[in-house]
Amino acid sequence: MAMDEALLEAMPRLQQPVLRFYGWTLPAATFGYFQKFGEVSAATKLRPLIRRPTGGGVVPHDADWTYSAVFPAGHEWHSLKAEDSYRRIHEWIQAAFSNMEVPTALAPCCKKVTLGEGGTGQCFVGHEKHDLLWSGRKIAGAAQRRNKLGLLIQGSVQPPPIPLERADWEKAMKHAGMALFGVQSTNLQPDSTLTSAADVICATKYSTPTYNEKR
Repeated sequence: MAMDEALLEAMPRLQQPVLRFYGWTLPAATFGYFQKFGEVSAATKLRPLIRRPTGGGVVPHDADWTYSAVFPAGHEWHSLKAEDSYRRIHEWIQAAFSNMEVPTALAPCCKKVTLGEGGTGQCFVGHEKHDLLWSGRKIAGAAQRRNKLGLLIQGSVQPPPIPLERADWEKAMKHAGMALFGVQSTNLQPDSTLTSAADVICATKYSTPTYNEKR
């Protein structure tokens, strides 16, 4: 979470989009910036619980593939409406899965759940418009934060129960980015300015109960 926020803050300096793939060293859950900690704590047994800088619901990180996409202010993606950037990121993931011969579809509308079904506030129970579905089940969701510095999209892919390798999906994402948007990707090695900023944000924010339990 800290590195994603540091990347967003660095957009005026970097002035280029960044696609970041990352994983988790232990089971955890993140939850939306505006959610109430008490409700989140009751909704999942996963620990630790970390408040994201983006919105959305509770996302379990025990077997998922996480990524973030960050765009500087002035970039085409930054100027999109929230619904359009949400749809576009899932079209990108859909194209990547298509390259892997895995058929998926964008949800045409919402499927809500009630409190009695135990799904309220949980990202992967039910689905929203433009979420990515496999056999009717949501497998990809995302949340966004857009400000004067740029656009941050944080996403999670819960891979379908078929033989798939994360490394193949990451490679497919790069190929799909080239096909859809003409993006030629290069590897970004975070410099000391970026890593130091992430360390400070982590120590003063995402690792503290004061932030994670703020509401």
